[in-house]
Amino acid sequence: MVLSLLSVNETDAQSNATPLCFSINSPTFKPNHTIASAYFSAVFSGLGLSSNLFALVVLAKTFQHTKSRSRSSFLLFLGGLVFTDFMGLLVTGSIVVSFHITHFNWRQLDPHCHFCNFMGMSMVFYGLCPLLLGAAMAIERYIGINRPFSRSTAMTNSRACSTVAIVWVTAGCISLLPLAGLGNYHLQVPGSWCFLNISSKPLDMTFSLIFSLVGLLSLAVSFLLNTVSVITLLRVCCGQDGRQRRRDYEVEMMVQLILIMAIASICWCPLLMYILKSVVVSSVAADPYSVLFYIRLATCNQICDPWIYILCQESRLRCLLRRPCCRAASSKWAGCSSGFGLRHGTRSWIPGSTSSSDVPF
Repeated sequence: MVLSLLSVNETDAQSNATPLCFSINSPTFKPNHTIASAYFSAVFSGLGLSSNLFALVVLAKTFQHTKSRSRSSFLLFLGGLVFTDFMGLLVTGSIVVSFHITHFNWRQLDPHCHFCNFMGMSMVFYGLCPLLLGAAMAIERYIGINRPFSRSTAMTNSRACSTVAIVWVTAGCISLLPLAGLGNYHLQVPGSWCFLNISSKPLDMTFSLIFSLVGLLSLAVSFLLNTVSVITLLRVCCGQDGRQRRRDYEVEMMVQLILIMAIASICWCPLLMYILKSVVVSSVAADPYSVLFYIRLATCNQICDPWIYILCQESRLRCLLRRPCCRAASSKWAGCSSGFGLRHGTRSWIPGSTSSSDVPF
């Protein structure tokens, strides 16, 4: 009789055991409309989805008219970035909005943490992809500006697509590490999303370091290579060799890339630095409301990315950028009053592409 009671108690204890993903923040959460709102989440997600979808349409039309090889490969990178942002908002936004509308109980819906793990994987995957793609685009532009002829034979459209695929695979492998036992995904305040567990435990600390250091390293590579590319491009456009190498579309792509890097840094650096500080420097557990604020700031990157291309096309940049360069180089070469100018015999500008038929790179 005693043995049977003990077995029943053990069974009840196992059934009532808290799953790992709910061990820190366990449902149910009290609704707090100051930090969580179905309207806020729906408007936020809807704005991001519509912006990225519009940018994809513009990119597709521009790609059809582009003749320059470097321009087409850059558009493929940019298209991969916008598509990744679109899917990230679609996957994570649909879960968050559904929670705020229905207030479902995570433990009842997901007793084995499969859904929470999927949400956490999505947050890590769609968070790292834009940063890694930004670094890949910076490398491509660095080679294109400093080694144009070697780049023209090396970076084809198929290789650009392969590079985007490699970035996706790399981010996917990192997001799968908690399923292999390195770190964990946990439900986060206010109960609408899951993310990596930011703690000083060895496995959690290792995965948090991997996530933050990969992101910060990507931003550092982008900053370094973009700085070198801008300096080289300024020398080309406004220097003594400006007659031989005047490339308006290079300026357009660099302005877009610098804005992508700047916005990614503003949106992601606070979260990445906070994770790094929490697991290395501070012995105090991460504040869930600070994490929520930083992750919302990081999500703004997915909304801003498409507007960088929409607003920074050559028709606007040509008017804005020609004046400083003309003033700097007016004593060196004429003809700048009509813009940077194309070389004699080149094709005129195509709306949305800035491509030229006889530019080999």
